[in-house]
Amino acid sequence: MLTLTNVSTNYGKIPMLRNVNMRVDPGEVVCILGANGAGKTTTLKTILGLVRPVSGTICFKEQRIDNMPTHRIVASGISMVPQGEGLFPKMTVESNLRLGAYFERDESKIRSRLERVFGLFPRLRERLSQKAGTLSGGERTMLSIARGLLSEPELILMDEPSLGLAPVLVDEVFKSIAQIKAEKKVTILLVEQNAKKALSVADRGYIMQKGQIVLEGTTDELLNSNIVRQSYLHVERAKVGR
Repeated sequence: MLTLTNVSTNYGKIPMLRNVNMRVDPGEVVCILGANGAGKTTTLKTILGLVRPVSGTICFKEQRIDNMPTHRIVASGISMVPQGEGLFPKMTVESNLRLGAYFERDESKIRSRLERVFGLFPRLRERLSQKAGTLSGGERTMLSIARGLLSEPELILMDEPSLGLAPVLVDEVFKSIAQIKAEKKVTILLVEQNAKKALSVADRGYIMQKGQIVLEGTTDELLNSNIVRQSYLHVERAKVGR
């Protein structure tokens, strides 16, 4: 569904991504793990056209999108849940949700999509008239994910949905991601620092360091990798392989 081939990106003269090769197949949850500054968020912004690659190609459903404006990329079937939620705090929950269906003019379809996200996040139905800025951290994250689903994307990009949340809320968010995966209606590219949670829902993953892919594999392969276990799961070297 999505392929990045030798993609490099700069911020000014500073290299941010270097020859990144990545693929996401239909129906998969693929995670990108890495420390702060590794290039994870830049990868998502580059896919969405918010940052332009200086070299390489990005294809979505076999069509090049690296030369498209962002609004056309979104309209082609890609949605993003940005880091820090990216909500409009003074607008109601319902108004924020409806922004996700901006390109849809059929009200009956919008209502049907709303019912679908209420099935995933029933708490949002109870908060429809409430301003987004008054929600709890977990509720704001759920609202951001729900808004991303309102466009009925084929691919949704999630940028650290667990950021800043208490452990119990992180569990809720990843339970919701697992539910979305189970529906098999949308493909997910997930950026996370919480490696344990990300690998619990992912099919495959990539490890980024300093703008480069240094490791890739299935969830099981990554869980058994010394790099992942020591650097991201904090398993001591002496315990690896036990």
